[in-house]
Amino acid sequence: MIAKMNKLTLLVYHKEYVAFLQRLREAGVVHVVEKNSGAVEDPELEKQLAVAAKYARTIKRFEALSKDGFAPAGDVSEAAAIVEKADTLVSNTERRNVELQVLDKDIAALEPWGEFQHGRIEKLREAGYDVRFFITGARNYNSEWEQLYNAMIISQRQSRVYFVTVTHRGEEFELDAEQAKLPDSSLSALIAERGLALKHIEDNDKALVALAKEKLNTLRAAYDELQHEIEFAKVVLDGEKVTGDKLLLLEGWVPEKSKGALVDMLDRESVFYEIREPMPGDDVPVRFNNNALFRLFEPICELYMLPKYNELDLTPFFAPFYMIFFGLCLGDMGYGLFITLLSAVMLVVMKKGNSMIGYMRLALTLGISTIVCGSLTGTFFGFNIYNWGVPLFDWWRDHFSFSAMNPETGQMNDPNDSLFTLSLILGGIQICYAMVIKIVNTTIQLGFKYAVATLGWLLVIIGAVLAMFVPSIPMLLVYTLCGVGAAGALLYNSPGKNVFLNIGLGLWDAYNMVTGLLGDMLSYIRLFALGLSGGVLAMVFNNIAVQMSPDVPVLGPIVMVIIFLFGHALNLFMNALGAFVHPLRLTFVEFFKNAGYEGGGTAYKPFK
Repeated sequence: MIAKMNKLTLLVYHKEYVAFLQRLREAGVVHVVEKNSGAVEDPELEKQLAVAAKYARTIKRFEALSKDGFAPAGDVSEAAAIVEKADTLVSNTERRNVELQVLDKDIAALEPWGEFQHGRIEKLREAGYDVRFFITGARNYNSEWEQLYNAMIISQRQSRVYFVTVTHRGEEFELDAEQAKLPDSSLSALIAERGLALKHIEDNDKALVALAKEKLNTLRAAYDELQHEIEFAKVVLDGEKVTGDKLLLLEGWVPEKSKGALVDMLDRESVFYEIREPMPGDDVPVRFNNNALFRLFEPICELYMLPKYNELDLTPFFAPFYMIFFGLCLGDMGYGLFITLLSAVMLVVMKKGNSMIGYMRLALTLGISTIVCGSLTGTFFGFNIYNWGVPLFDWWRDHFSFSAMNPETGQMNDPNDSLFTLSLILGGIQICYAMVIKIVNTTIQLGFKYAVATLGWLLVIIGAVLAMFVPSIPMLLVYTLCGVGAAGALLYNSPGKNVFLNIGLGLWDAYNMVTGLLGDMLSYIRLFALGLSGGVLAMVFNNIAVQMSPDVPVLGPIVMVIIFLFGHALNLFMNALGAFVHPLRLTFVEFFKNAGYEGGGTAYKPFK
């Protein structure tokens, strides 16, 4: 369910505004209504946002460098110096990388010519000779150049020939070759310089990792503190000046159960305040108020979107179905036991206040559901426990599973047939349940007359189901249900419009309803299909583990265990992912659609 909210309006004297906001933040229960103007134009806030962006960028960089070994948070006043030092190290590395690219290019250009001293080339020039470097294709090289221009081949790589000519200074000639332009440094000097650049990059990287391990938590603490200052500055700007800029108007929302304590606090302040019920058209923030079990499923609803304030919170209504759907999709008692034990261990190990505790409790709940649903077929890591001859398992099979003995044939029932039927039955129940919720929700929001058409279709569905599956039902009752339902669906689907338009729209709705319900029902077959495929894969991995293990006393069992563990780990990962995603699809599409869920609510975020 959704917590009841009250609208809070405050008028505060401008000189006391900032001090009052400090005390209001300590109360920590008011969701402040943000204004569209003022925040972007404030220079101080823009400066804080820019600093926060630098902190966030550096934190992300530090987190990518190391995963553990971080020192506790220190003095947050060092944050600016930490960011500056990190930026300096990064910029030095980037500069060295650019230098490295240039050096690599120069080394590649000099490597075919080998090691030589540019000073000796210069001495030849002073003695009246020109030394020129050329590159040409092997087919283009002419041996006559050796006589004419003292050409000498230095190296030959693939189809390219690297050669030099030595001619009298000033002698001009043309060759079918490309004259090379070489760096002024020698090859050995460039290689040494490259090694020095790599050493500097390595030193910078080590220094950056050391800085990350020493200062990451300090920077995180500074970032959190700055975020609080930014939120406070935004609330300061949310105040609207009235009556000659002497008073500031601030609006917000407070939960009903927190109103008493807030009123006591405001009565001690020199402010004017008003607390009232929400009015139609108000954008009221949404805060869930469910019990401990349904609270575990609130993140699933948030994955889609929050309900509007005047809508029903569907979390308590889809939570039982989601548990069952997950268990049917995974469908193996062994996998459920593994998830349950792992979640229980994590809950024991985790410290109080850890944000993952809620997710571990949800995983524990889903693991228990998987154990229960898996007992319907008796699969345990791909094995059938009902074939083991254990009295307790046999008793459970005969009383609670789909594998019980058929008294007519004297043979065990095929659980797959029952699972297929159960999937369709659960789909029909959830769809009808969603239609009931839509009727109630529409009646609360708009009035009963807008829910008549949905009620009519529900009566038609109930009548059809009774006629097909309850042979002893009086047909008069079936005709009455279908007739009354059809009349409501066809004649009153759009209140306020004429009867002929209603009939036309009703016929179109009938087509959409029939085709839509058929598609929705078929979607629930995925519960059976996923459970079946996971069980088949588990049995396949068991067979592979047995058949591929060598017939060697020690090596055979080791290979079998390795294949068994790897196969079931892979199968558990894939099936658990499918068991999480596909019930989400059934919830968000089939259930939410038939329940008339709109969503689009704003999350309650108290100023604290």
